[in-house]
Amino acid sequence: MWWVVAASVVVGLVAAYLIWTAGRVERLQSRAELAARALDAHLLRRAAAAAVLAERRFGVELYAAARIALDASPDEREAAENDLTRQLRGVQLDPGDPDCGAVIAASRRLALSRQVHTDLVRDARSARSRPLVRLLRMGRGREWPRYFDIDDPTLVVPADVPAA
Repeated sequence: MWWVVAASVVVGLVAAYLIWTAGRVERLQSRAELAARALDAHLLRRAAAAAVLAERRFGVELYAAARIALDASPDEREAAENDLTRQLRGVQLDPGDPDCGAVIAASRRLALSRQVHTDLVRDARSARSRPLVRLLRMGRGREWPRYFDIDDPTLVVPADVPAA
């Protein structure tokens, strides 16, 4: 009689662990997808702010890079964003100017969003690569989360210009 109770307890504990693991994989996957959407929104905000800045103060090259980043397909997105980052680094930004301040702030928020996205993708990929999760195919309904590999979008403000 005791062995039936012990077997029931073991089966219950294993089932609870599997349910917890499946829930964790699902939560991490969902959080990684939400972080990807937030990253995309911050990329669009930075590109839009850069386009406005280019229209008002700077030349055609920055505007073209911003428009390409805004219109890029998902496959071309990383290259377009890296090009926009290089163009923004080549421009002398004045934090006192509202348009420049908007680009600087958008770049800072983008850097934070990219770090959060990278952390969540790493955690989701780690959880999905565990042997038990792969064996039971717990993440089969969704694609593997992908990293978004871009240069660090944080812009350096010159030291001689006071920040606003």
